[in-house]
Amino acid sequence: MATSAFASSTHIFTALTRPKSTPKFSLHLHPTYSSPRFRPPKPFTIYPLKSITTPNRTATFKVRSSSMAESKPFLKKKGNTNLTVFDSEEELSLSLAKYVADHSAKFVKERGAFTVVLSGGSLIKSLRKLVEEPYVGSIEWSRWHVFWVDERVVPKDHPDSNYKLAFDGFLSKVPILPGNVYAINDALSAEGAADDYETCLKHLVSNKVLDTSEASGFPKFDLMLLGMGPDGHVASLFPGHHLLHESQKWVTFIKDSPKPPPERITFTFPVINSSAYIALVVCGAGKAGAVQKALGKDQNEELLPAGRVSAEEELTWFLDKEAAPKL
Repeated sequence: MATSAFASSTHIFTALTRPKSTPKFSLHLHPTYSSPRFRPPKPFTIYPLKSITTPNRTATFKVRSSSMAESKPFLKKKGNTNLTVFDSEEELSLSLAKYVADHSAKFVKERGAFTVVLSGGSLIKSLRKLVEEPYVGSIEWSRWHVFWVDERVVPKDHPDSNYKLAFDGFLSKVPILPGNVYAINDALSAEGAADDYETCLKHLVSNKVLDTSEASGFPKFDLMLLGMGPDGHVASLFPGHHLLHESQKWVTFIKDSPKPPPERITFTFPVINSSAYIALVVCGAGKAGAVQKALGKDQNEELLPAGRVSAEEELTWFLDKEAAPKL
């Protein structure tokens, strides 16, 4: 398996789902970040958000006003889905950095390691605050193990490479151990690269670097950071494609991607949805339609890939207001 060396209190909206027979949602403001070194983003104005759909559950909730005195800290529950909307991408990136840093500290304390999965696209730009203080000097980067949810079958120095995107914008600026970065073997075919990456994951499971989901038997990553395309795709799982229904493989390949380049490898949904925590980060007006479809209540439409994402502990949507107006 090839690896590569490297040089080195806001108010947010929370749509809380509870996995019961009759799911209920509540929308409220709550203080999330209290660090004196963290400058909180400006609160985003509430607009009438009425319904939300997550895999296999749809519910309608009422918006209720809440003052600082009335709000309560958010209590995470297994199977919860949170919807967070920010006034700008800058404020989203500040919140995302705190979110990632908190999860890193949590898992390093609990299990001595932090397994995090990256995707391509605009996600890497939204991680830029992690390479600034207070995070760059406080996160235990040596405990990180970095993976990719999907990759284009191109050389690592190719402009289309997700590895190159992550290296240039994030990984080259933090001291993650070279042996803890798991890039695909770009010398192999798409099918060979997928098989090789799955073999690598199984080796890491056997060595206890990766956890295994007791519910599914698939690898359980600590945190998966996903983006979404304008068509609603996540990873390299596209609307209407047969790979949406792959239920046995951990990693598979695609040779007919509707978005170039055509050859890619990708985690399957059983692996994605076995993650402990998932952040789905979506910015920009060009993705507002897909956000609406993924989180909307029209049961006559086929669920977009982004709408199929779930997590064993918590899924959080990070949206800027440009991506959210159609909700």
